[in-house]
Amino acid sequence: MAQKKVSGGIMVKDDLIIELQPNIFRLKGEDTSSHSYLIRGDYKNILIDSGVDKNFSKLQKSLLTLGLKIRDIDIIINTHEHFDHIGANRYFQDYSLIAAHRFAATKITVEDRYVTMYKSGDLNEPSLRVHLWLESKSQFDLGNYSLNIIHTPGHTSGSICIYEPVRKILFTGDTVFAGGTLSYIGESGSVGDYIDSISHLATRKINELYPGHGKISKSPEEDMQKAILNARALLRDEGEVEITDFRDVPK
Repeated sequence: MAQKKVSGGIMVKDDLIIELQPNIFRLKGEDTSSHSYLIRGDYKNILIDSGVDKNFSKLQKSLLTLGLKIRDIDIIINTHEHFDHIGANRYFQDYSLIAAHRFAATKITVEDRYVTMYKSGDLNEPSLRVHLWLESKSQFDLGNYSLNIIHTPGHTSGSICIYEPVRKILFTGDTVFAGGTLSYIGESGSVGDYIDSISHLATRKINELYPGHGKISKSPEEDMQKAILNARALLRDEGEVEITDFRDVPK
């Protein structure tokens, strides 16, 4: 496979790492794991979602390829509380600040496994921690990028999207997928909240969507409208609804 050069003159030779914007990278998740998104800021390095435990070695390898060790990640922002987005937090939480919306943080810290579906299987399983309990309109200033937190309940009660207003890009977690495929509505979620959240997102100028699974979206307006139509069809119990199961996420 041909090599490609990314920011900093680093050579990358596989599709596990894609530079989406200068110093913004998608680190591909495999199997049920979410993607992780690395933002190398002027002031801090942020990782959006850590993925499942078993994907950690691949995540670590991708970070090392980009010249970063685990302790070089300053903040992890979890887009919501499901196991496939928070599982590898355990390897970072002694070095990095873990951030999540307060509704997600509650479920993570009290080990509400009915909602999070998280269990590592280790005999000495460490408790996951959340250091920063976020609200809608929280903001991270990285110098070269600014990240705005938007509470988007629906998939779960603690779901957030993360908006960068200069590049007009949106990290969507499991709230919106490319193609408008409807996300699995979790135990703490609501289809009504999902429709309301996406309707609010649709009022923003967005150039690209970076979802937790699958491909990026370069047609965000179309995909958000399709997601709303799918959600309304689900409420009407119509048969032909494009919806994921949490174990059958888009690759």
